[in-house]
Amino acid sequence: MSDQSFKLVEANKSLMERLFEPPAVGKMSPVAKVVAYSLLAFWSLFVIFPIYWVIITAFKDAGAVNQGPFYIPFVDFQPTLDAWRVHFSVDPYCDLYSLGRQLVLLVHNTLAFIVSPVVTITPMEPQICKVYQAFTNSLVIGLAATALCVSVGSLAAYALVRFEYKPKFGNAVVFVLLALAMILATSYMGIPWYVSAAAALALFFLLARSLGKRFKASLGNGDILFWIISQRILPPIVVIIPIYMMFQAVGLLDTHLALIIVYAVGNLPIVVWLMHDFFASLPVELEESAQLDGSSRFGIFWEIVLPLTRPGLAATTLLTLILNWNEYIFAVFLSTAKAQTMPIMVAAKNAGEKGILWWEMCAIIVIMIIPVILMAIILQRYIAKGVLLGAVKG
Repeated sequence: MSDQSFKLVEANKSLMERLFEPPAVGKMSPVAKVVAYSLLAFWSLFVIFPIYWVIITAFKDAGAVNQGPFYIPFVDFQPTLDAWRVHFSVDPYCDLYSLGRQLVLLVHNTLAFIVSPVVTITPMEPQICKVYQAFTNSLVIGLAATALCVSVGSLAAYALVRFEYKPKFGNAVVFVLLALAMILATSYMGIPWYVSAAAALALFFLLARSLGKRFKASLGNGDILFWIISQRILPPIVVIIPIYMMFQAVGLLDTHLALIIVYAVGNLPIVVWLMHDFFASLPVELEESAQLDGSSRFGIFWEIVLPLTRPGLAATTLLTLILNWNEYIFAVFLSTAKAQTMPIMVAAKNAGEKGILWWEMCAIIVIMIIPVILMAIILQRYIAKGVLLGAVKG
């Protein structure tokens, strides 16, 4: 169609046709464009306004918060640093010199922990800034738990996609019964947990070897995947008391290791679920070709599968980090002083004798959201692809 013919057709269209019909293939009509951008603007305002409100509240004083609401700095209220002075000026260990010294002591204590099986180095107990301690605790626990969870979950998801498992249902029942017997022996008979665990494992292997062949019913990969995912359905508050007693028995209360283990195990079903779909979307022919060339199974996973699922891995990592970073229930039960994280510090501003200190709470929240925002910016080019990668198959 020539330009003159196209202009003639456009001129003959009515006003309603011009408003509601797209001008070309792949383009939106004027009305559809207005509606779409209006919805996007409304949703952006709905998402961004709470963050904006937290940021401006962090620069208010008690009067501006209690007499408000005030929305625009320097117009409705005069910004102040009172909330920040409470955390960094009033606390005697939050000056730059003390923070630098605490960073050196953190490296020293980390080195002491790493070389402790070989060389004895006494850890040092510094006077730590509360905000700095909570932030570093969240950083160490969140990153370590995310790395452990994504590593184990990716391997488990890949195994469920590429290998066929047929465990006997009877063996699973025997394992559960022996685990319950181990718990009862440790709790009520005073037997050390490592002794009862070793005895239960030995009995399981003996019974599995002797009775396993007599069990006929077996489970499949789908059953295993459903069982893993179902662990996330259970509310955390249901298992917090048994977990507390378990870590109390092994002496891991108020430690980074306890929170790292709990966070990693708690979010493992999400990683397995998401990465399972990402791995299932890859053609198996690529791995078969690599096997013909002599690659090992782990080499295929590391050099071929993981690079191809990098967008999905980035999206899963960010989601897991956010869940670990914001976790509150386990942190409030399993930590008392040394391993307290940022969510505990935020909640503490809600339980004081002076009431809810919104301005101080928002100052901590601003510090708390910075690492997640930075991680999202770093991984943003992978996230959009990763969200849709597992949904495209065939």
